Amino acid sequence: MTERAILHIDMDAFFASVEMRDDPRLRGKPVIVGGTPEGRGVVAAASYEARRYGVHSAMSAARARKLCPHGVFLKPSRGRYSEASCHIFKIFSEYTPLVEPLSIDEAFLDVSGCRRLFGKPQQIGREIKERLGREVGLPASVGVAPNKFLAKLASDLEKPDGFVVIGTADAVERLAPLPVGKLWGVGRRTREVLAGIGVRRVADLGGIPRPILEARLGESLAAHLLDLAVGRDDRPVIPDHEAVSIGHEVTFARDICDTDRLRDEMDELVEKTVLRLRRAGLKTRTITVKARFPDFSTVTRSETLSRPTASRRLIREVARSLLEQKVDRRGSPLRLIGVSVAQLGGEAAQGDLFAGVEADADDTLDGLLDDAAGRFGAGAIRRGTGRTRAADRNPPD
Repeated sequence: MTERAILHIDMDAFFASVEMRDDPRLRGKPVIVGGTPEGRGVVAAASYEARRYGVHSAMSAARARKLCPHGVFLKPSRGRYSEASCHIFKIFSEYTPLVEPLSIDEAFLDVSGCRRLFGKPQQIGREIKERLGREVGLPASVGVAPNKFLAKLASDLEKPDGFVVIGTADAVERLAPLPVGKLWGVGRRTREVLAGIGVRRVADLGGIPRPILEARLGESLAAHLLDLAVGRDDRPVIPDHEAVSIGHEVTFARDICDTDRLRDEMDELVEKTVLRLRRAGLKTRTITVKARFPDFSTVTRSETLSRPTASRRLIREVARSLLEQKVDRRGSPLRLIGVSVAQLGGEAAQGDLFAGVEADADDTLDGLLDDAAGRFGAGAIRRGTGRTRAADRNPPD
C-alpha cells in the first residue's frame, strides 16, 4: 500500500506579503496590517521584519506601535487578499481535489494519488511553491509528510519561505528535541501540567509511565499526545464538500468583556464560515458556538434548525443568540470564541426553509454577497443587522 503524502502549505505573513508585493517600497520594512493604533484595532498580520520586534497577529495595534514605533501600519486591502487567495487555491486544485482549507491562505493537500501525473510528493510541493512565487508573487512555506500533523509541523520549522520534508523513518528523531508545546492539544495549561512531571520536550513523554500521564491529563489526551510524539496521526484531508462540520474560531490577544465587541467578532467568524459553506454548495441544520473563559474552561452551545439553511442572516442571528443568551457569561470576559456548522448536506428540497418572497430575497442577497466576497474579500459588504424573528428560526411546515 502506498504511503499517504500530505502537503501543508502556508503563505508567509499573507496580508503583509500582498501589500509588499503590490508596493515594492514596503519591502524590507516592518509592515503591520490591521486596525489603527489610535483606535481599538488589532493586528491582522505582521511582516517578519515587524515580528522581530515582538509584533504578532491578534495583538492590539496600540501595543504593536509601542513595540515597533517605526512600523508601517496599513488598513486591510480585502479585495486584493481575496483575489490572491482565489489564485492560490486554483493552483492547489490543479494538483488534487483533496484540498482542506484552514484559512484564506493555508491548506492541507492530499497528493497520495498524484504521483503518476506529477511525480513524487517532494516534486509536487516544490512545483506548487515555485508557481505561487512566479504566478501569485508570494512566498509560501511547505511541509511534506505522511500525515497532517507532521506536514503542519514541517511547514512551521523553517519559516519564512521554507520547505521541509519529514518522513516516517525520521519522524521520531525530528520530534524528540522539540518543545512539547509543538504537539497539537498542548496549550499553556497542559504545558504547566507536563512540566510538573518533568516533560518539557517531546522526547520526555516516552519516559513517563502511561498511567501517570492518564492520571494527570485524562486517558484521551494522554493517548493523543503519545501518538503525536511518535508521529502518528490518522486524520484524513477533508475538502469542504465532504466535511462533517465547517467553522472558525479566534483567540484574543486580551480577554474581551464588551458585548458589542464580542458580537462583532462573532459576525466576522460567521461570515467566514458561511462563505465556505456556500462555496461548497452545502446547507446546515446545526449551529454551534464555542466560548472559552480566562480560566480556560470551555463551553459549547448548539441549536438545530427544523430545516437546512445557508442563509447568512439566519446563521448569524442564531450564533448571536447562542453567544448572548445561552453562554452563561454573567459579565465574565472571554479569551476565545468560535462558531461551526454541522449536519451538512446539499440543496434542500423545494419548499424548505422560509418559503415565499422573503426566502427569495434572502437567496438573492446572499448570492450578491457571495459575488462581492469573491471580488473584495469576505465581509467587505454585509447584510443589515436587524434581529431575526423566532418564526424564521423554526419555519412552519
